[in-house]
Amino acid sequence: MTHPPSLPSASGPSSPLGASASVSPEQRICDAFRSAMSPDGAGRSPALVVRAPGRVNLIGEHTDYNDGFVLPMAIDRAVWIALAPRSDRRLVVRSLDLGQQYEIELDRLAHEDDGWVEYIKGVAWSLGLAGRPAPGWDGVIASDVPIGAGLSSSAALELATLRAFVALGHGPWEPPTMAALAQRAEREWVGVSCGIMDQLAAASGWHGHALLIDCRSLAIEHVPLPADATVVVLDTDTRRGLVDSAYNERRAQCERAARILNVSALRDATLADLEARAGNLDPVTLRRARHVISENARTLAAARALHAGDVTEMGRLMNQSHTSLRDDFEVSGPELDVMVRHAQAHPACHGARLTGAGFAGCALALVRTSGLDAFVAAVSAAYQAETGRTPRVYPCTAADGASVVRVDEIEENEERER
Repeated sequence: MTHPPSLPSASGPSSPLGASASVSPEQRICDAFRSAMSPDGAGRSPALVVRAPGRVNLIGEHTDYNDGFVLPMAIDRAVWIALAPRSDRRLVVRSLDLGQQYEIELDRLAHEDDGWVEYIKGVAWSLGLAGRPAPGWDGVIASDVPIGAGLSSSAALELATLRAFVALGHGPWEPPTMAALAQRAEREWVGVSCGIMDQLAAASGWHGHALLIDCRSLAIEHVPLPADATVVVLDTDTRRGLVDSAYNERRAQCERAARILNVSALRDATLADLEARAGNLDPVTLRRARHVISENARTLAAARALHAGDVTEMGRLMNQSHTSLRDDFEVSGPELDVMVRHAQAHPACHGARLTGAGFAGCALALVRTSGLDAFVAAVSAAYQAETGRTPRVYPCTAADGASVVRVDEIEENEERER
């Protein structure tokens, strides 16, 4: 696993998508296109606007590379692209957040940069390998998916780019296929070792639902989220450092445990299997396997709890997941533990856990919506008082996957609002 290139995103008040609560992101990105792509004042308009969401994983951590189960949801923060077709085989793409512009020759793709543009090149390359040549376009990109917060800004950029190519190329949009193409771009072009959870969530999200993903078969089940609870992402204001070796070590420990248990992956083992062969595993590998096996069971149980509307059980499973990640898989960190402890202690919180690879970054909590404001204020203050760090808190709702919005629809909405 290597560290990803920087991505075009701004999460603060300076973000082009955060300019005005009264104007939609679609309208703002269209206005930005007209300004950036019409410097002579000619007022050229985009033909399409595409969007693809970030995601957060509710439960199922370090299970993906063990052929297990995960339960992410697409969130209401996204990468947006306003674009217009070109008649040649070139892309001109501009990031509003970074103030950078690139021109890409689609017939001569090459690694020339280590920044966000490589994700776009990688998607064009992956689409071409699938026999679907990428058409040229001019595009303006903006995002309100925070960078480095574990909300998968990279997959959002990949899926938004794919949505743009497919919309202009008039081919079929098949979310699992598109997710696989985006994953290939990230792994083989960008060089970031990743599973497919992020791309599947960005491609296949449903409003108001999480996605139970079988990481072996890639089967997806949409799971309804409770209407009276809010998923809250809690950014600890810490970022992972050089933890590639720790990540790779844990993968190796899981693979070793699977070999000793005589299964193809830990997804196929039970806690009874682990207990029967515990004497053949060293204590560390035993703990790693126990986390993965129990986390798979918790993830399936969480999906059942959500189907039943049982937020209390869902919260209990989230709390158990954090304990297992902290004690058995040992991927938590001091700030994450502080954040989770304060979140779990609040009366409006059903449950909380770290989310993502761990070591630093974000936790998440399932919070009673009627107590959301009090929760955010109390937990933020308590965390800052104990750590001296200023957290960022993102209440999220479950969003649809990557989509296309016609510009004439946006303009009609603008007219109605006037």
